[in-house]
Amino acid sequence: ISFLGETVFRYDASAGSNFGISIERVVIKYNLKGNHNILIGKHHTPVNYWNDTYHHGRVFFPTVERPLVFSENILPLHTTGISLQGHDLGKVKFGYDLMVGNGIGSGEIQDNDKNKSVTAAVHIKPVDKLRIGASWYTDVVSKGAEVRGAIVQHKVNQNLLTGSVAYFGKKFEVLAEGTLANNFTDTTGAQNTLASYIYAGYKVTKKLVPYVRVDNIDYDKGEVFYRKNNATSFVGGFRYEFSYLAVLKLEYQYVQAALTGHANKFTVQFAVGF
Repeated sequence: ISFLGETVFRYDASAGSNFGISIERVVIKYNLKGNHNILIGKHHTPVNYWNDTYHHGRVFFPTVERPLVFSENILPLHTTGISLQGHDLGKVKFGYDLMVGNGIGSGEIQDNDKNKSVTAAVHIKPVDKLRIGASWYTDVVSKGAEVRGAIVQHKVNQNLLTGSVAYFGKKFEVLAEGTLANNFTDTTGAQNTLASYIYAGYKVTKKLVPYVRVDNIDYDKGEVFYRKNNATSFVGGFRYEFSYLAVLKLEYQYVQAALTGHANKFTVQFAVGF
């Protein structure tokens, strides 16, 4: 039996310029046999490589911030429930996650309806440094549920299909992920959203990595659950790794979005792990 806790202390101007505390993961893991485990608690939903690997530690991010698929709230970041997990099975190092838990609009303590979310994810690592994965997420969002600070006006049946390829070798780094989100309501029918990004980096030296990332999100015209903000983003920067627990990043980002127009942003980030 093992336990994992992850808590984030974040500056929050809306809370009177104080630091807010957010409990991100509280997980009890019981090892069934070999590499098969049962996990109970608040998890990061294993929908894609980024959410499954980097969590909240900026020191681990290959770029300064997460891709647009996260900032536009396409993905369910957390699930409170129970999961069955396996990893590094067989020659191709097969892994799986099967999770049942509270759905979108629910809290850690209470569910807003009788429906449960279900996540099924698989991946393989056929060669060193390469990971190929896919996942399926399904949930029912009740009318009247509060999601991202807004009240849902229609009952939504949601299905997410995600695929990813990640390779972080000695010289080259590539991470590509795509999510097809299908939201169905009785009034608008089925509406599809396609969100994707591709990241690439090259290690000039052991410590210096120039990189680029391109993001794109495209919504159907009748979408009512997501904020319909068609967007494209380009990111370019440099990452200097003093050690695996101290990283400096210099980054430029250009974003063109339907609701917010275009923006240019320069960011310097120094991340430290302890």
